[in-house]
Amino acid sequence: MKPDAQPSKDTATEGNTPTVADLGEFKDPSGNPTYLIDKDGKVDWYTWRGYKKYMANCMQCHGPDGLGSSFAPNLTNELQALSYYDFAGIVVSGQKNKWNTSGNSVMPAWGDDPNVMCSMDAIYTYLRARADGVVGRGEPKRIANNKPAQEAEYKCLGF
Repeated sequence: MKPDAQPSKDTATEGNTPTVADLGEFKDPSGNPTYLIDKDGKVDWYTWRGYKKYMANCMQCHGPDGLGSSFAPNLTNELQALSYYDFAGIVVSGQKNKWNTSGNSVMPAWGDDPNVMCSMDAIYTYLRARADGVVGRGEPKRIANNKPAQEAEYKCLGF
């Protein structure tokens, strides 16, 4: 049986549970975004929203469910070794392939794109849950809507 709340494995230690930030975004003890899964397997709003934003902005290269493609890595594997800050740095600045000498980025920089930047924590949270093996393939069911978080995203996007 799953526990009522499950923090991400990258920073979880026995007895630590996620804390809730101002907008209902869960944070691990180090302050990194994390997921919450209820006893029925439903996820918090940020994890669900991360799936939606991943599918809109990342899936074309990294494949469905973060499993990779012929030209972009499997993110469920990559997040086993990447910290939140490493992930954020790659998303913001892009990443070059060490064999690419043309100066073109293999992973584009998304730092100027509000469609990605306004949801980066949610995307990370979804991928972290996938990497930890606690969220399966396809759209996860969410616990409930999070109106304040939704309004904050709209504000960030300029709506």
